Amino acid sequence: MSVLLPADGHVHSEWSYDAPHGSMYRTCARAAAVGLPAVAFTEHADYTTSTIMEGLLTPPELDVDGYLECLRQCRERFPGLRIMSGVELGEPHWHKTAVAALLDAGQFDRVLGSLHCLAFGQQIWETSNHYQSRAAAEVVREYLAEIPRLVDGSDAFSVLAHIDYPLRDWPEGAGPFDPDAFQEEFRHALGALAHSDRALEINTEGLLYAQIVRWWRDEGGMAVTFGSDAHEPEVLARQFREAAAMAEACGFRPGSRPFDPWPRA
Repeated sequence: MSVLLPADGHVHSEWSYDAPHGSMYRTCARAAAVGLPAVAFTEHADYTTSTIMEGLLTPPELDVDGYLECLRQCRERFPGLRIMSGVELGEPHWHKTAVAALLDAGQFDRVLGSLHCLAFGQQIWETSNHYQSRAAAEVVREYLAEIPRLVDGSDAFSVLAHIDYPLRDWPEGAGPFDPDAFQEEFRHALGALAHSDRALEINTEGLLYAQIVRWWRDEGGMAVTFGSDAHEPEVLARQFREAAAMAEACGFRPGSRPFDPWPRA
């Protein structure tokens, strides 16, 4: 079974507020060096003010004009690399007006939908902060329950990013994470996404759980994309060969073009 290196469809550069070591130019240079067919710079577009350990976080707006000009320059400098524009929309179902205005302001090749925050009482917390005062299993179940609301509440995105986002901060005191213990919740979220005819991202920042990709196919999912979620050039396309092999083993194949999502076989 041949395994092709897929496009990295979830990358951040200096145009994302949480990527102080990001560089679009250096990321493109690395993509060309490692043989990536394409890269999508999906910069953060977050509108949720959330409570974090240091206080309140109000993300700055994306400088669309500056970002697109930087993208244009990189396309000139790396003509052999497919460089896609993109955004990662945080909680787009909560911010429909702002999201619509952003998408009207720029043409984006790849639009990701993400869930980074959850409500708790009268506050909204970044997901990792919920573990400080709540049972770990409760946090994951609530996160997965919010995914169908995200899907039903926004048609602005074509790919759901990191459905396993809360697992990045799974507390050691809760024991090893077992995805099978949350199979029902994962399947419900994946089914909602599949019925909306969108793609699931295989995010490689954390551990890769083949069960989730198999459940995605079982629930009717038709395509996957791959995203390193890199915030600095050095981790571009991390674990991509393993992720591609896993996707093929679960019944997905490369698309007709190197930068396309991988459809189910």
